Amino acid sequence: MSDVKRVSKRTQKARETRARILKAAGELFVRDGYGTTNLQDIAELAGVAVQTIYFVFGNKRTLLKELVDVTVAGDDEPVATLDRPWFQAAMATGDAGTHLRAHVRGTRPVLERVAPIIKVLDTAVAMDPEVSALWPLGTDPRHVVQSTTAASLMAKPGARPDVPVEVAADVLFALLSPELFLLLVAERGWSPERYEEWVYRTLAVQLLTEPGDQ
Repeated sequence: MSDVKRVSKRTQKARETRARILKAAGELFVRDGYGTTNLQDIAELAGVAVQTIYFVFGNKRTLLKELVDVTVAGDDEPVATLDRPWFQAAMATGDAGTHLRAHVRGTRPVLERVAPIIKVLDTAVAMDPEVSALWPLGTDPRHVVQSTTAASLMAKPGARPDVPVEVAADVLFALLSPELFLLLVAERGWSPERYEEWVYRTLAVQLLTEPGDQ
């Protein structure tokens, strides 16, 4: 076996191990809570030694951060949301209504993945203030995504000319939030599909000149 193949095989095995640990951590954090779950529990579910978790992630805090980052992205590829195919496809649409529909449709799966972990994160920060220090202070990455969307969407035909880009960004940020998704889907029992349709129609009234079906 060549050295290249050996390296490739080791790299693939390391990625699979990392993915198993993250999957186990996500399952246990959501089911049992951040505080209750320890690294030994995660190691047993993932089928690895607890030393492996320390080697790969360092500690429980950094494991949670990696879990949040991977959950937002949907995979462990180093590709920002702004460069994801679904986001780029939405940005490339020719009118505001089509853009809004594509953006809401693309955001819903992200919210479905992220919302349960956000609850875990909120609890973790309340229990351990050092968790919040893992994310640098400054602009919220989610607001950057919505601001980028708003700048493009509000410049297209069909957007309301009386709505400033900054206001549009804030409206998108508020209605496409994990907190609102959790409130309506987890607490009020809406289906994700119902949430998607409602939030699109609500945003359309706020941002489009003719908020009809798209």
